[in-house]
Amino acid sequence: MSGGGQMTRRLELPIGLLISQSGSYDAVSRAIHAGAVLAIEEINASADRSVAIAPVSIDPAGRLSGYVDGARAMLQDHGLKHVMGCYTSSSRKEVLPLFEKADALLWYPSHYEGFETSENIVYSGAAPNQHIVPLTRHLLRQFGTRGWMVGSNYIWAWENNRILREAIAASGGTVLGERYFPVGETDLGDVVEQIVADRPDFVFTTLIGQSGFTFLKMLRAAAEKAGINQPLEMPAASCSLSEAELPLLGAAASGHLSSSVYFSTIASVENRRFVALWNARFGQMGQASADAESAYVAVHLLARAAERAESAGFEEVREAVRDLTFDAPQGRVTVDGDNLHCWMRPRIGRSRSDGSFDILVEYPVALPPDPYLTWASDARDGNGRDLRLIQ
Repeated sequence: MSGGGQMTRRLELPIGLLISQSGSYDAVSRAIHAGAVLAIEEINASADRSVAIAPVSIDPAGRLSGYVDGARAMLQDHGLKHVMGCYTSSSRKEVLPLFEKADALLWYPSHYEGFETSENIVYSGAAPNQHIVPLTRHLLRQFGTRGWMVGSNYIWAWENNRILREAIAASGGTVLGERYFPVGETDLGDVVEQIVADRPDFVFTTLIGQSGFTFLKMLRAAAEKAGINQPLEMPAASCSLSEAELPLLGAAASGHLSSSVYFSTIASVENRRFVALWNARFGQMGQASADAESAYVAVHLLARAAERAESAGFEEVREAVRDLTFDAPQGRVTVDGDNLHCWMRPRIGRSRSDGSFDILVEYPVALPPDPYLTWASDARDGNGRDLRLIQ
């Protein structure tokens, strides 16, 4: 309030929400959209905030052309400098040249395969050393070295499977099979039959959306028919399975492994508050997920950076977000000043029939983002522990 009793004018912060509300991976993308909306409503309702967010939403419908057309409309027609969105790495890579040309920031709220940095992207999802590397170690230590890999045919699956393949080879193990399918493909009977016949120690799936749901249900049914206790003897592991998707698995929802920085069952004050907000506003969608939480974090980081910069401008916000911290539902998140990825704390969960996860592994500290897996680089805490390798 000013001295005359008038409300101080808030900085208007226009942002785009380029998030699919339909298409083959709509369950996850709707959760991303809901997480962003939850943060926007929270910020706009707070009298303590000095920004007011004005969103513009476009549904790309899960199509690459839809993302390109939507990004072009937001950046050119609406003149936006900040867009939160994209889920797949293929969509992110398609729109990146538009952001570079327009001097704008894409706030990318998804875990991804790494091997990229951009001064036009703030990454609020996990980097590979924060999800695939911890999961790889867990699988090789707990289950064995004979793996089967199946994924959607794009860069997310290619790169994650490459990392796992190299780790299996270094452990003296064997990749029994590796297959890729178009996004949305559900004709998976042959590969499921082959996997069950091969009896691997674990199955790593990078299938997304409808392909992923169908695969897990078919794998469970085929394993049971063969007398295999699939969750115990042949676990399916993923870096993307979340609470947003478990309701779609029906009787096959339990017993799957997922590597993530967020699960709805995290025991913290910040997460209990977030879950309560989520349940009150979007509980009909299922439990809060990593996808929703990452979008929630992205919007809060954007708003705080704009407040710090006292500007909604591209360069001002980009510089202000470097080294910014936020006490997120997953724990304290810090934007790395060099690569605009976030320091995050890896966790591994096992899905339950009630649509949530039991947390099996929880790293004691947040790891610095290492998108290129440059293991030779030193990153140690005050006790001399290597933060990239600690478990």
